Amino acid sequence: MRAPSRAPHVAAVTAYIVLGLVVMGEFLGDAGGRVSAHLPPDHTWFEWLLAHGAHVLAHGGNPLFSTTQNAPYGVNLMANTSVLGVTIPLSPLTLAFGPAVTYVVWMVAACAGTATTTYWVLQRYVVGSRAAAFAGGALAGFAPGVVHHANGQPNFVSNFLLPLIVAAVFRLGADGRWRRGGVFLGLLVTWQLFINEELLLVTALACGVGAVFSCRRLAPGFLRGLGVAAVVAGALCAYPLWFQFCGPQSFAGMPAFTTWGEDPLTYLTFPRDTLAGGPQSEAVQGRIEQNSWFGWPLTLLLAVLVAALWRRSVPARVAGGVAVLFAVLSLGPVLRLGGIRTGRGPLAVLPEGVPILDLMMPSRLTYAVTGAAVLLVALGWDRLRPARLLIPLALLPLLPTPLPAMPERPAPTFITGGEWRHYVHPGGTLVPVPLPSNWLGRETLGWSAQALQEFTVPEGYFLGPDPEGKGHMGTQHASRTNQLITDIYRTHAAPALSETDRAAIRADITRWHGEAIVMRDEPANQPLRDLISQVYGPSMTVSDVWLWRP
Repeated sequence: MRAPSRAPHVAAVTAYIVLGLVVMGEFLGDAGGRVSAHLPPDHTWFEWLLAHGAHVLAHGGNPLFSTTQNAPYGVNLMANTSVLGVTIPLSPLTLAFGPAVTYVVWMVAACAGTATTTYWVLQRYVVGSRAAAFAGGALAGFAPGVVHHANGQPNFVSNFLLPLIVAAVFRLGADGRWRRGGVFLGLLVTWQLFINEELLLVTALACGVGAVFSCRRLAPGFLRGLGVAAVVAGALCAYPLWFQFCGPQSFAGMPAFTTWGEDPLTYLTFPRDTLAGGPQSEAVQGRIEQNSWFGWPLTLLLAVLVAALWRRSVPARVAGGVAVLFAVLSLGPVLRLGGIRTGRGPLAVLPEGVPILDLMMPSRLTYAVTGAAVLLVALGWDRLRPARLLIPLALLPLLPTPLPAMPERPAPTFITGGEWRHYVHPGGTLVPVPLPSNWLGRETLGWSAQALQEFTVPEGYFLGPDPEGKGHMGTQHASRTNQLITDIYRTHAAPALSETDRAAIRADITRWHGEAIVMRDEPANQPLRDLISQVYGPSMTVSDVWLWRP
């Protein structure tokens, strides 16, 4: 008996890789010299995280915490988006080619990998048609919300484990091997925890709701397997989760996130980075996360598929129920219609500060809607002949276009050539100007990434505790130095410093253990040079930077 041909599978994966290359097309000619034009700070942050993974592999240390940013306090990476489940495996590539090249490889692989695992699950367990599985996989890997987050947030693109987790949950104990199934599920959950906790939570909620809608019997094998998975994941994740919520630089809740719900009209709007979308999309709905943005053809088709498959398919009923429930919940506590606040949303009934939920952006619950849409598309293609024409017509407008990119300057030769080592010793800090922060200094944080975090920098771009212990962007120890630097960017001139200001800058540098203050040698930085020179005297010119020794 002839073995089944693998050619269709190879063709499917190849097509997904090609689509991934299209998405990152603007980066392919010069991966090290381009950065996202839509979310450059987040792009740089994830390159910095890739450098963290490489730094841990090369030097050891606690991967859950970094002391190379926000000196001398550090950054709790479990309380941020550490993505250790990707950055550690990719660290050999980062060490060989640098974080910028690795970032582009990661994004292509994340899109194609998510599509591939979805295709594998669908054709193995759900549908008989490989074409149906291919269509579902394409939507999973290149859904509007996924492509939107490819503009600098690869943690919401790296969803390759989620289809495997869903399949493992719904098959748990079905073959009698509940121990093996439970261990496998526990390991998948643990890995996903180190990629994106938010989507792990959304997936868990969706699986629970799906089990209710499917009226799944709680068979002994299922419950035993679930218990095994809980023990395995609990044992492996207990310390990282403790560290996230109770470790140094941890925080409770992100109040700024919890009101960010989905606008119902976005389901009818074409997303920006697609054939049918463009800048006009954001002109209508504003610059918000495009997590749904299915466009009216796909939204209408999904409603038709639910109605047509309702009686003949339990999975379709489950998908329809999950889609409706999570679409409603994703509206959040504040209802907006067309960008205008119109009243209280469904989550307004929840009290403020609900643990775990107070870290989640409600709009991202639409990822469960996307998962339901993937299942409906695959089932519709497999079981409804007319859908084989309608589905391509609905998906064609959503084909991704290359994401916008802009040039990225390389770090100064002083950094890349290692000259900084003559001025900063172990335990000391390199103070780049402008300082890394959530408003300025993205480029100087990139210096740390390009140097693979071989030196420490103060302040930075991260989530940390404010004085009340709530999460916010940046350090809670606001420095006078950064305030003065920010003022220069507003006024384009250095102020005449008082003795109080000079003392405050010296105190900041001392608190940071600063051994060298460095800025790029260029005319645009002259006001910044004048500022620092009022405190530490004239600068030295070293290679292509101005430098002061405090």
